[in-house]
Amino acid sequence: MTIAPFGESYVELHCHSWYSLLDGASSPEALVARAAALGMPALALTDRDNLHGAVAFDAATRAAGIQPIYGADVTLADGARLTLLARDAAGWRSLCTLITRQRHAGLTLDELEGHCAGLTCLSGGRDGLIWRALDGAGDAAALDAARRLCAIFGDAATWIEVQHHLHPGDAGRLHRLAMLARRVGIGIVATNQVAYARRAEHPLHEVVSAIRQHTPLDEGGRWRAGNSEYYLKSGRQLMPLFRAYPEALRAASQIAASCRHTLAYGLQDLPAVPLPAGWHAEAFLRALCEAAITHRVTADPQMLRRQLDHELAIIAAAGLSNYLLIVWDIVREARVRGIRCQGRGSAASSLVAYLLGISPIDPLAHQLVFERFLSHERPDMPDIDLDIAADRRDELIRYVVERYGTAHVALACTFSTFGERSARRDLSRVLATPPAAPGLQSLAEALMERLAGAPRHVGQHSGGIVITALPLAERVPTQPAAMPGRTVIQWDKDALEQVGLVKIDLLGLRMLGALEEAVRWVEQDTGVAIALDQLDHADPSVYDQLCAGDTIGVFQVESRAQAQLLPRLLPRTFADIIVAISLIRPGPLQGQMVQPYLRRRAGLEPVRVAHPRLDAALRETLGVIVFQEQVITVARDLAGFSPGAGERLRRALGSGTAAARAALREQFIAGATALGVAEPIAAEVFRSLESFGGYAFPRSHAAAFAVIVYQSAWLRRHHPAALLTALLNHQPMGFWPPDVLVRDARRRGIAVAPIDIDHSAGRSTLRDGTVRLGLRHVVGLGHDGAERLVAARAARPFTDLADCCRRSRLPRQVIAGLIRAGAFDQREPRRRQLLWHLGTLSYDEDALDLESPTSAPELDEPDAAELYRWQMAASGVSVAAHPLARQRVVLAARGYCSSATLAQHRAGDPVRLVGTLVVHQAPPTARGTQFLTLEDEFGMVNVIVRPTLAQGLRERLAGATTLLVVGTVQRERATVTLLAQYIRRWSAACPGTSPASRV
Repeated sequence: MTIAPFGESYVELHCHSWYSLLDGASSPEALVARAAALGMPALALTDRDNLHGAVAFDAATRAAGIQPIYGADVTLADGARLTLLARDAAGWRSLCTLITRQRHAGLTLDELEGHCAGLTCLSGGRDGLIWRALDGAGDAAALDAARRLCAIFGDAATWIEVQHHLHPGDAGRLHRLAMLARRVGIGIVATNQVAYARRAEHPLHEVVSAIRQHTPLDEGGRWRAGNSEYYLKSGRQLMPLFRAYPEALRAASQIAASCRHTLAYGLQDLPAVPLPAGWHAEAFLRALCEAAITHRVTADPQMLRRQLDHELAIIAAAGLSNYLLIVWDIVREARVRGIRCQGRGSAASSLVAYLLGISPIDPLAHQLVFERFLSHERPDMPDIDLDIAADRRDELIRYVVERYGTAHVALACTFSTFGERSARRDLSRVLATPPAAPGLQSLAEALMERLAGAPRHVGQHSGGIVITALPLAERVPTQPAAMPGRTVIQWDKDALEQVGLVKIDLLGLRMLGALEEAVRWVEQDTGVAIALDQLDHADPSVYDQLCAGDTIGVFQVESRAQAQLLPRLLPRTFADIIVAISLIRPGPLQGQMVQPYLRRRAGLEPVRVAHPRLDAALRETLGVIVFQEQVITVARDLAGFSPGAGERLRRALGSGTAAARAALREQFIAGATALGVAEPIAAEVFRSLESFGGYAFPRSHAAAFAVIVYQSAWLRRHHPAALLTALLNHQPMGFWPPDVLVRDARRRGIAVAPIDIDHSAGRSTLRDGTVRLGLRHVVGLGHDGAERLVAARAARPFTDLADCCRRSRLPRQVIAGLIRAGAFDQREPRRRQLLWHLGTLSYDEDALDLESPTSAPELDEPDAAELYRWQMAASGVSVAAHPLARQRVVLAARGYCSSATLAQHRAGDPVRLVGTLVVHQAPPTARGTQFLTLEDEFGMVNVIVRPTLAQGLRERLAGATTLLVVGTVQRERATVTLLAQYIRRWSAACPGTSPASRV
């Protein structure tokens, strides 16, 4: 057979990267770099049943100047594999389609027919169809299999793959395969079935292969390669092995010459949203925006018109009008169904997104920059993030799938990489050593270093959806997600962005579900209907609450750091909330911008900017860069950058290469000096952008979140019981656990009733202003168990414990949990007595045969402290008094202060305080300082632990529930904290403060 030669250089056509998922030890980039070093003009990537690495491989080959060849080892239903290479666009579509079929339903040899256009078939290596037939059933079976492949792919596109890895029998098998090819009339091609770039990576490959097989290394098995010959070799290295068959080496370059497919970049064909007759997407999008202007925007009409025309022109030029309509349709459906949702991120910078109801933020009112979302000068496509009430997100995803079809909708995949804990666990298993074996930690660290960024397994994106008009499988393969009924594509969000495929992020946000439920509770309990989206964001009492740091349960601003920031920031406007959200972020903290901003806001430090041209960009934030968008405006005002060029600068500062940043620095300084700015000043401003601008928080994102902050703060101020009920029903969420939420509510006078077998529903409920804890809080009960209890009780009330067990048919340990949680206290407050009674019942979940004893011994009941511990262990929440309340008289007599009396102390006062530990934080931005939050019956105390005392603190406090802290009071305006001098565990039985008992 004759194919135009591709020079005389050998090209490897069978190569696995680490995207073969524990069957390859090198990244695509490392393989390409090695191929280029060996002088290969091309390289094929043929990972097992996937194209996960195609985009990274494409980028690497472009950078190295060699030709990429896209392929895959495709597994048939009987376990045999074929190596398929795409010659052209038709071959790529065939490859994607076959991989998709294989991953969803398996693939037989017969099913290959009709789906092989543009593909070249290599018969595979040790697991290949021909090799397996030859070793298993003999020459006749192998001959039949080869003829079958020729019938499917055609003689010209079918090759017998030959390999020589210096295994016993390799030379003889090579000869038999060559003779087989001659009998069939097709060619042979040499490959090395590469699993790693260099020989030195063989031990690493052995380890990851053992991890894949869940098998100790010393057990061996067919999965082990047996030697270190599976590295990327040059033709010169392979020549002695194929001396008798030089045509096999030449064939590799010939096949490579025929594979000229390049990846398609750019926006995918999107399905069209159904429109009225005679309308096209651009006109309908404008009509929707025009119709919304009168009730959505109050800006100057001329400025509004200019901005709308500007955005619509850019959207149309990018081919995204229909994309915006698809998102609008999803949001519209959510509103019809009563599902709370809103856009955030860069989409909030778009006036069009605001007019369509996608974003809750008017970008003109908040000086947001549209080019943060989309511009002529930015080649990559945008994506839109939609936050959706988490409890109903799946409903909206199902709507999208039903509207556009399962073949056209899929979630982006994600890759889970090796972490320290998983690496140690994996190594312990494959090396057959205990997890704590000496040296295992260093081996795990070495493994992580060698596999940094390597995918260990594939997952699904939390909500990134890709929609196409043509079936997705014609562009990129799909595979089943872990969740039944879901499909994921084989590229992650980074790969999608690089090739230009847009996605829509449908992200679950529990707070949105809580807000929607809280509104329902308000109306059900009081008859008052609330329209949260129509709040004017100007209620003084809400800002009073924020200024006091009274924010437990308030979205985004309830943390320890925010509760300390707010009394210093003293927010009085919606814009202040946006700033508050943005300051407690890595960028401002690492850039040490928080304190200068607060001092300037308090009038303790003058506002300074490096040049008068920066005044407009930085005036609102007092000369401090707080938002990502300010990078764009600083570049525009100081250096004459267009908004699109400013966005390119912002991205380069965050994730670009050093070369890209250097080029933009020259452009920035040249532009600034052309506008009359001194070069040293321009250089200093650029340095400040480099050190901080790449980590700043997007104002568009913060503004969208600020809406939820205000809404949750408004509910806490005006309808706290309804908000608490909803928060309890949407756990886990937020910063504080349920017991902290409940104790905070009780301190504020909200009535909270305990879990009760006779009155609690599955979820927490609100009636006549009282929050009743739900049964679901009981550990192990779950939704189904709670529903069984409620259904049994609805038939008729329970008469006693035995009746409850008999009719609910719940496992014994769950009933015990209900008892410990106090659910039976109204019937029988003696919990230990009730537990003994449960133990005497002949009770089995599947075969109930209950016998109650005629009498029970008198048992000592636990004291209040133990009952509290039981309740917390069983349900994680209690309405009992805080455990320290019972000790307060003794504590006060011994000179311990409380959270209430701490506020009466002056700065520098030494104090001793006891509290239960509710939060322990060690943020990386704090340079070794750690933070504790302690609670007593009066409230919270924030404790600062300097690095010298913090070293090893987490290990020393492991399992501790109550701590004694000795320290000095720190005050800054209304914020009071305790600077720890030493810390130890505390118990009522051991209350002393001797340094000898220090942790």
